[in-house]
Amino acid sequence: MRRDALPAIDVAPPWRAALALGFARTPQGTRLVSLRHEGPLVVQRPLYPEGEGVCHAIVVHPPGGIAGGDEVALDVRVEAHAHAVLTTPGAGKLYKGAGRRARLRVGLHVAEHGVIEWLPQETIVFDAAFASLGLDIALAPFARALAWDIVTLGREASGERFASGTLVTSITLRSGARDVLDERARVSGGAAWLDSPVGWRGARASGTLLAAGTPIDDDLVDACREAIAAWPSCAAVTRIDDDCLVGRYLGPSAVDARAAFASLRSVLRPHIAGCAARPLRIWST
Repeated sequence: MRRDALPAIDVAPPWRAALALGFARTPQGTRLVSLRHEGPLVVQRPLYPEGEGVCHAIVVHPPGGIAGGDEVALDVRVEAHAHAVLTTPGAGKLYKGAGRRARLRVGLHVAEHGVIEWLPQETIVFDAAFASLGLDIALAPFARALAWDIVTLGREASGERFASGTLVTSITLRSGARDVLDERARVSGGAAWLDSPVGWRGARASGTLLAAGTPIDDDLVDACREAIAAWPSCAAVTRIDDDCLVGRYLGPSAVDARAAFASLRSVLRPHIAGCAARPLRIWST
């Protein structure tokens, strides 16, 4: 068959989805006061399992995954003295990219004395995915944040490995006028670095937790280290500023990563948000 006679490959057009949420403190408590969305990214009805002062919201992406060329953006703004908790109903997925980059960006902006908790379930990076993930947090003076990001390479249940493809990640944290954290990484599928003792060490899952906006003293750091003692070779915490603590996970399972970070949250939330940590109901459904 001549080259010019080959059938054209039908490549689906890229899909864009964007969601912008605004939370504010009202006389009735924290409320979702603004919502704009484009495409298949939505938020479920706000919930108040802790009372009117804390607004819980579940961000849903009905397609269930992001394919090559797709762009998904979430922008969350928490006004002064408001407290919002956001999570997802299940793992996100980055599908095989067919040479096109998929992009997922999350931006969190918190005004003075506001609190945000961003607690999504993990993102599964399929083999041959070509994707970028970004988490950007901007805090006004006296604003606070507790956020995490968990990634697993390949589908654990099927034993899939990340043998090809590329994942680019970035996490930034700005507090007032200070750039507290600017971290970027590039993971190439099948690279020797994935099995290197100075790289991923053969791990499947990696996670970063940030707690920022309140003083982090030695006692709190020690309590956090005790909380993750069950994962001695996979999890660790570091204080990188007077008011910022970073938790890390590098190990075999996203389930373990969530459990380690939930243990950290049980210690950190009273300091960050002034209230005890409760497991989110959606995590057990």
